[in-house]
Order: sequence, then structure tokens, then C-alpha cells
Amino acid sequence: MRRHYEPKKIKGLAIDLDGTTLLPEGILGRRTRDTLRTLIAKGIQIIISTGRAIESAEKYRSAIGAEGPMVFFNGAEVADVPSGKILHTNCISMDVVDFGTDIARDLGIHYQVYLPAGISPDTGKEDSKQMWEALVIENYGSEAQMYKNHTGITPVVKDLKTVAALPINGCIKGMFIADPSLHDEVRKRMQERFGDKISVMRSYPTFLEIINAGVSKGEGLRIAMEHRRLKPEEVIAFGDEENDVPMFTVAGFACAPGNARESIRDAADLIYGSSLEEGLAIYLEKMFF
Repeated sequence: MRRHYEPKKIKGLAIDLDGTTLLPEGILGRRTRDTLRTLIAKGIQIIISTGRAIESAEKYRSAIGAEGPMVFFNGAEVADVPSGKILHTNCISMDVVDFGTDIARDLGIHYQVYLPAGISPDTGKEDSKQMWEALVIENYGSEAQMYKNHTGITPVVKDLKTVAALPINGCIKGMFIADPSLHDEVRKRMQERFGDKISVMRSYPTFLEIINAGVSKGEGLRIAMEHRRLKPEEVIAFGDEENDVPMFTVAGFACAPGNARESIRDAADLIYGSSLEEGLAIYLEKMFF
């Protein structure tokens, strides 16, 4: 049953970035930027909810002027920005890092992990020079270059078996970058090994993310909303991928762009224009201006 909302009651918008808010190549369209800035000036809270790291999302956040608790790493981390204060973290075990490395080597695909903020990828100890979460990869190939272009984050190249042996409790998340035809095989192996201890989800056509059980954008949004004192009926969630669907049940209303896959559109309450044409801005202007 499709839900409905009253624009006058809305106080917060939870927005996914890639495929929803951004144009291709990670570009924030001028119309979208101006629309979101105008809404913030009107008192609407913009809650970025993304699979990206804080570092990677920062340029978009600063461009629209949004502040406060937001969702990163698909909900594995909730942080107050721009202060960078971590409000919530839920990590995968280092066993997942180790086994993921085995899968990547066997299938010949790219695998990478994010260490918790402030942790040295060399020693596993706290390092004041490591401001953000370190992105660690094993080989710098075309996938690594694509991801760097996509996020702006420079990775650290290390033997991931060595990383898996670091004296830390866990990593924020793991990610495979591979042709979608290989995703099912990766899912199968990961879930046979770890069962319900992890979640495996697609966040971008070639990105398959491994996060801890219970982690989702929905749980991250719930925590962010609690900190912001927002009720479900006061929030609309916008997303285009599998990792966005958990937000749809936490928010009082859910929207998906026309470019989203059919299963995502089916899970939403409303479908608006494609992100390729800044559909988010057009829809928000229509509803709130």
C-alpha cells in the first residue's frame, strides 16, 4: 500500500548520493545544489545517507551546507558533520577481511577494506595523522583507479592478509568491485562462511559491499533521526539501489528515481524523474517551493 505525506509536516530528507542525488561521474548538479540549499534555508534538515566514506561525501555536504548527524558506509558509521564526531560504529570482524581476500584472489577480482577512523593501516594502532578511515587495497588496478576517481580517496596498498592480522577489533566494511555477473558467487561464498553474521548488498552496479549483521542505511537513519529528534512521519527517504531499501521502512515516505531498478521502484511509495536529469531537484521544487 502506497503511503502519502503532507509537505508541511516534513522536517527532514534522507538522501542517497550516487544514482539518486548526483549526476554521472559523481557530479552534483547546480539545480540540485541550489534546491537543497534553499530547503535548508527553509528549515528542512538534509540527512546524507550513503555508502561513501565521510571523506568522500564531504565535498557534497559542504556544497549544500548540510550539517548534523548523517549516515556513512551504508550505516556502519553515523557521524556528526562537519565536526567529524563519530556517533555510532558497527564493524565487520577481521575474519571477514581475511576470507574476502581469499575470495578475491581465487576469482581474480578487486577487494578493499576500510579501517576505523584514526587507525594506522601499518600497525593497527591509533595514529593522530590518520584523520579519516584508511582505505586499504591489495593491488592497484583499473578498479582501484576507478574507485579513486569516483570517491577522491587515495588508497593504501598492502597485503590484505597482513591487514587481517592487525590487532584491531574489526573494519568498517569490505567491498568487492567486479562485474555484476560475479556478485552471486561472492554472495554465496560469503554467506556460506558467515551466515547471518554479515550482510551483503549492492550499492553501485559493480560494487558489492560486506557489512556487519544489523548494519543498514535504515538502522543508520534511525540513529541519525534519534539524534535529530525527527519522527518517521517527518522524514522522506530517497534512494535508487538495494542498499537504500532499508531506509524506506524507517522513514515515513520513500521515493525512488526513474533510473532505479524495478525492485527498488516497487519498494518506494513514489517514483520521480531520473537522476540523469536532476529529477530529485525537480520533484523537491514541485513539492516544497
